[in-house]
Amino acid sequence: MTDHIFKITKTLALVTFLLLSGCSDVLDQAPDGKIALADVFQDDEKTAAYLNSCYGYIPGEGKAYFFHMRGPVDWSDESWDTDAEAEPWITSGQLYSGNVSAAAHFNTQWADAGNGNYWVRMWQGIRKCSVFLDNIDAAKVKSETNRARWKAEAHLLRAYYYMVLLKFFGCPLPVVREAHGYEDDFSQTVRSSYYDVVQFIIEDCNIALSTPELPWRITTDAEAFRLTKAVAEGIKSRMSLYAASPLYNEGNNYWEEAYQVNKQALANLKANGYALYDKVNFASWSDNPDVFLPNDAAKLFNEYFCNSMAYESNPTDKETIYQTNAGQDGFGTEGVGAQGGYKSGSCPSQEIVDCFETIDGKPILNLAKPYNDEVTHLQPNFNAENTLYDEQDPYENRDPRFYASIYYNGSQRKCYWPFDETSESIENYPAGRGYRTRIIATWEGEPQTGIHPTIRKATRTGYFLRKFLHPNTGQEVVNVGMARPKVMRLGEIYLNLAEAAAEADHLSEAYEAVNAIRRRVNMPDLPEGLSKDQLLLRIRNERRVELAFEAHRYFDVRRWHTPDENLEKTDRWITAAHITRNDDGTYTYARGPVSRERLSYTNKFLWFPIPLDDANIMIGLTGENWQNPGW
Repeated sequence: MTDHIFKITKTLALVTFLLLSGCSDVLDQAPDGKIALADVFQDDEKTAAYLNSCYGYIPGEGKAYFFHMRGPVDWSDESWDTDAEAEPWITSGQLYSGNVSAAAHFNTQWADAGNGNYWVRMWQGIRKCSVFLDNIDAAKVKSETNRARWKAEAHLLRAYYYMVLLKFFGCPLPVVREAHGYEDDFSQTVRSSYYDVVQFIIEDCNIALSTPELPWRITTDAEAFRLTKAVAEGIKSRMSLYAASPLYNEGNNYWEEAYQVNKQALANLKANGYALYDKVNFASWSDNPDVFLPNDAAKLFNEYFCNSMAYESNPTDKETIYQTNAGQDGFGTEGVGAQGGYKSGSCPSQEIVDCFETIDGKPILNLAKPYNDEVTHLQPNFNAENTLYDEQDPYENRDPRFYASIYYNGSQRKCYWPFDETSESIENYPAGRGYRTRIIATWEGEPQTGIHPTIRKATRTGYFLRKFLHPNTGQEVVNVGMARPKVMRLGEIYLNLAEAAAEADHLSEAYEAVNAIRRRVNMPDLPEGLSKDQLLLRIRNERRVELAFEAHRYFDVRRWHTPDENLEKTDRWITAAHITRNDDGTYTYARGPVSRERLSYTNKFLWFPIPLDDANIMIGLTGENWQNPGW
């Protein structure tokens, strides 16, 4: 344990809690500043209101990052944000240019829907939960059932906020069990390692899981977005996986522990009614559902992400563990919806397209070395065993999830989108009913679609994002709306188990978990007889496909590195499909860089920086540098 602990001083802890509370008077006041905090817990309704205020720090995620963007999706090798060129002063534009520092980082500048300013906001939430836990046992509440449930929720919220801190900052943190006052002695406060903080997170989750009054599922809209035992299992699953990963394990082998946690989490979730979404509900589609996507597996996958989870005892969606309350706009700032709106938003990269296998279950590329030029990705190292893939007909015979997730050149032949042609788009070709935009690089005047280096409504990569766009939204129905961000779902738990099981040498269980994900979309099981390393490559690729554009890749690619590595092979260059229409109407496909190299690939970008003012105060008062490496 001593290897995981770092001493900090009384003053350092004092500064930390100063960040959380602002001034000493606040410590003795209720959230509205009008009555003493002690009085809050003498009243049932005020106690409930204080717990509600503890929920106010959950990041909205999804498409609710500043300026209608997807945050970590656009900061990873999954996509390119069109605003990086159109509005280079915000988020992605700053990051791609390397124009960020601890003093000027988009994390501290914008916090739309709670997506940002994580260092300060998460500590505020943690302290608020600790205040609640310090007072709830003696609080005057009308129902002991409520007291127990509220206490469990506060433990779980605290675990959630620690999870966010670890994901973005990854640094040793103090474990705060009690809310401290300024008169307290902080001399024995310690800063614990990543692993030890994860153990504290699991401890809080286990308290929630052991509370009979906390439900496994929310079944009424009146309790929407409250945390459940299922969320506790989801946090344990994710964070045990992270703690075992190379970036955080400090040379220790925690994979067996992660395997056991994930095995139990999946079993408990399935035993309490959670299941993969596995049946198309045509009622949510148009009158003619057969025209939208090429097969039921593609329809199924697209439909899941286009509908919010209902708060019912027996919902159609039994897969979602937690969705946030962040609002998301629809057609207009993402995908081909930009045709009738504002911008195309997150444009899928050629790299993510390359991850989708052919329908025979064979990867397109050699996963051990996907590109012969490992940095620029212009020379794909094709899988010699794949005989279905045709580089000049690249979108045929692909995993159904490809068609459900990405809008590509010629996709209207397979995936009808129900809105009219538009005179603004000169890049059309006649292919029958519906909108038929070609994603190629020929331009006249001010086009609305196609590939272009700066126009907002165009794509940067030759692809548009489809995964979260409702099929009934279109040119004439500008905004059907988008589902709530599903930030935790059973599909992730299966894949967490698959990875941990493989790493811990439980290969048969790894196969079973990853194949459950593949069977849901009618993809073949992984071939038997793979070595451990080969199986891990397939599992990692499966994560990229199944969890694409759900803000996992940003964190996955980092935790798979060691602390002394950089992101050059994945994040320095992002490539696009360069498509030429020939005189006979056929197309020639090539690859090229999006526009420029990203400068956010060096070692320091494995983590977010602690805000400079906070880090400097800590150094000045303690002589100890809390800042993440390189910042």
